[in-house]
Amino acid sequence: GQTMLEKVAEPLAALAALTGKPYPHHLFTYAWKTLMQNHPHDSICGCSVDEVHREMMTRFAKSYRVAEEIAEESMKAIISRINTADAFSGKDAVPFVLFNTTGWQRSGVVHTKVDIQRLPMGSKDREALIDELKRINLNDYKVIDDKGLSVPASIEDLGVTFGYDLPKDKFRQPYMARSVRITLHADAVPALGYRTYALAYAQGGAGSAGSSAAAEAGAEDSRTMENEFLAVSIQEDGTLHVVDKRNGRVYKDLGAFDNTGDIGNEYIYKQPEGEQTLTTFGHPAMISLHEKTEFHTSYEIVHEWEIPAGADERLAQEMAEFVPFLQRKAQRSDKTVILRLSTLVTLEQGNPFVRFHTRFDNQAADHRLRVLFPSDVDASVHQVDSIFEVAVRELQPAEEWLNPSNAQHQQAFVNVSDGNGGITVANLGLNEYEVLRDGRNTIAVTLLRAVGELGDWGYFPTPEAQCLGGHKTSLEIIPFPVMEASSREDDLLCHGSAASMKEAYQFQVPLLVKQTGIHAGKLP
Repeated sequence: GQTMLEKVAEPLAALAALTGKPYPHHLFTYAWKTLMQNHPHDSICGCSVDEVHREMMTRFAKSYRVAEEIAEESMKAIISRINTADAFSGKDAVPFVLFNTTGWQRSGVVHTKVDIQRLPMGSKDREALIDELKRINLNDYKVIDDKGLSVPASIEDLGVTFGYDLPKDKFRQPYMARSVRITLHADAVPALGYRTYALAYAQGGAGSAGSSAAAEAGAEDSRTMENEFLAVSIQEDGTLHVVDKRNGRVYKDLGAFDNTGDIGNEYIYKQPEGEQTLTTFGHPAMISLHEKTEFHTSYEIVHEWEIPAGADERLAQEMAEFVPFLQRKAQRSDKTVILRLSTLVTLEQGNPFVRFHTRFDNQAADHRLRVLFPSDVDASVHQVDSIFEVAVRELQPAEEWLNPSNAQHQQAFVNVSDGNGGITVANLGLNEYEVLRDGRNTIAVTLLRAVGELGDWGYFPTPEAQCLGGHKTSLEIIPFPVMEASSREDDLLCHGSAASMKEAYQFQVPLLVKQTGIHAGKLP
């Protein structure tokens, strides 16, 4: 929500103001004040009762929705002034505009929904309207750029869909549309700028239409992915071996999961005494080719993992008797449940990173789930994105550190590097990490902590802190070489990491897409 306001809505509103649209100060004031009501101690760190956090989710939704609306209206104002007539007039084209609101030029794979044709509801009877839309031949369309050149893209049929406009000067305007999902590699979208493309009519099968929803039957499934920067191979247990082709460094066993009991509280993690940590290392995974195009490849990796259903009965007794968490003797239950982890790993052409998206439905209590990225980098410190700084932290905790866990807080990324490069792991909203002192300097990112009480100064049960239900997590693995020699170690680390940190910051910010029409305008 904060990223949506700061790095999407605010830049777009500022750019729209340059075209004459009034800057919506009042909407930003409301959205920021609503968001800031979620920031106090102990709200933002998740250390309060269920009622507090339930209300926070409503505030997040309100603030986010306002930010979305600001971004939407700002994009409308900008694209209404883009001269699409010169580039696309006469081509029976549907233009769409990609916006990059970061401070760096960026390239990457973009997915967007485009309506080839919209027909107002009521203009014909329903059957005739749908029949007309179904007669559109998708093979007659291709994606072109503003020079009229064909752009490699896949066009997936979404069928006939319902939509509506909410004009400010009239009642709602419903319509039916023939919609497609376009996937393309957007190249060099300018910093704080845009690029314009179009879906164009190309009768005779000259287009690039085709299904991209899944790999076609019989497609090569080698469990490998490669671009100009990285070579990725997927092992039987679902872990990744990644070769950085720029310096020859190999990163092994990336993306295993670990799971432990958690008999602590919302404040502090505590593993049961003597418990053996569970991992997916060596457990066969179901691996299948999800999508393969000329500009990206993705595999789905599925783990069906049996884990304890919760803590044993002793934990409830210890919490009720207010036994300090460090003195608890509870263990994990003998009863088990299946945790299904579905991970999509994606490698794009032209980009030196691997995307790592995991979905799961948590039905277990009293546990912690992490994903592991062994760096195999010899270092005594690591770098981490913090509040207004990239902090340098020691791997070895200070002598006075008494907590049973050495987990730390991150913003956008954590980075481990040496004189030959290293690895940065970027995240979306996964604020807890630990660099393990396991001989491999493994970056462990927490995906979920499930606990049953607030903790601190009394007994306050928080059943909703068990976080039951569906979760989606997003990470990015960014290996990097040292780009330039330096005699100073700090310069060496910073310079070798700079490009990966830039990518980690861009990972936070989506490339937005907005459909428009053919019209004149003062913007190119």
